[in-house]
Amino acid sequence: MIRYALSCDQGHGFEAWFGGSADYDDQAARGLVECPVCGSNAVSKQIMAPLVAGTKKSTPSPDAAAKMRTMMMEAAREVRSHVEQNFDYVGDAFAREARDIHEGRSEKREIYGEATPADVKKLRDDGVPVAPLPSLPPDKSEVH
Repeated sequence: MIRYALSCDQGHGFEAWFGGSADYDDQAARGLVECPVCGSNAVSKQIMAPLVAGTKKSTPSPDAAAKMRTMMMEAAREVRSHVEQNFDYVGDAFAREARDIHEGRSEKREIYGEATPADVKKLRDDGVPVAPLPSLPPDKSEVH
């Protein structure tokens, strides 16, 4: 696991964890890394000082990274499950319905569905609160 200090093109600073530097590069290239404040995908790494923990050499548990990954996958699974069980699925009408709810033209309720990156940007630019739903991690029985 690696932690990066990141910032978006709007000047918001935040931190994020990745399985490794290649994971960050892959996710950033696919537009999956976004600012939690404004949703911008124009995110870049910031300069960070390395963590120096004194003169004694410490050896982390060999399975610490695996435990962290398992914990993060389970948290993502729980978030997605909660949304699927408690929110209304509106499919590809998400952008229109989110805007209608925000502007009072539709019943106020929690929804989820699909939207293009351009639609999400327009919603955020107009102050409509939206957030990405975590991808469903692989089933534990399918992880090798």
